[in-house]
Amino acid sequence: MRFYENLGFTVLPGDVEMNYLIIKNDTALIGLFQDMFDINILTFNSGWDENADLITPFDDIRSIQRQLKDKGGCFRV
Repeated sequence: MRFYENLGFTVLPGDVEMNYLIIKNDTALIGLFQDMFDINILTFNSGWDENADLITPFDDIRSIQRQLKDKGGCFRV
């Protein structure tokens, strides 16, 4: 975590003992997950703003994925 703290990130929700943290630097949010997935992934929550407050309404990523696929894009979520 020291690496991210040196970049100005602070911890929002999360639990080190559960192997996940959400960190913030200005308006950038990053989800850090250890041993929760088979591969390295980039995560985000489209239902949160930059302060991890819930946004209502918001565009669900699965809806956005469908729109992109309908336009001929090849995207995985």
